[in-house]
Amino acid sequence: MPKAKTPRRTGYHHGNLREVLIDAAVQLVEEGGPGNVSVREAAKRAGVSPGAPFRHFANKTALMTAVAEQAMSRFRSEITNAVESVATDDPIERFAAVGIAYLRWAIRNPTHFQVISTRSLIDWDSSESLRHDNEAVRALVEGSMVEAQRRNMLRSYDIAETQIAARALVYGLARMCIDGHFAQWAVAGHTAEQTAQDVLKHFVALIGNEPETAKKADLTLEHPD
Repeated sequence: MPKAKTPRRTGYHHGNLREVLIDAAVQLVEEGGPGNVSVREAAKRAGVSPGAPFRHFANKTALMTAVAEQAMSRFRSEITNAVESVATDDPIERFAAVGIAYLRWAIRNPTHFQVISTRSLIDWDSSESLRHDNEAVRALVEGSMVEAQRRNMLRSYDIAETQIAARALVYGLARMCIDGHFAQWAVAGHTAEQTAQDVLKHFVALIGNEPETAKKADLTLEHPD
């Protein structure tokens, strides 16, 4: 699965050092994994003195947390836009839209996905931004599940377990795509994306009471033109 390339900045300009350091950290992860990142190496990439970044980031964890905040903000926008684009009032379709947007974003932004998924790299508890964006996404999921339950559209009455199952499924599919597992696991004649689409359709069909649930959900993995 080809990795999305992070746009390279032309260099440091007064006032944008923080953003340049974040971009440098993303580049370092892309090139050698999280272990390749240090504040001093990010400073070298930014073309500033080794001590300059420490006004913004006290240590590597603080720098990686900033990368995660950038990632989570973009992730939230992707999810919100997907849910708002659902043309019907069907809560299961909104629920499905979250899963599709999650998978699409992760596949196209594997480095950011790795950073926000690896909690040992970041200080999640200290970041109000991370928690706020995460709760906003969860609220969309929970809201759709509560509404689906109210309208007797779910087979299970346990909303919490349904959400966890969905989260585990989409996370696992994203990791399988990014790590190249679909070279062995893709359905014959299907791409990784098509296989993931079929699996998500299957899951949506299983959680809903209505037999047409899977057919109604728009599970395309591509952005609309």
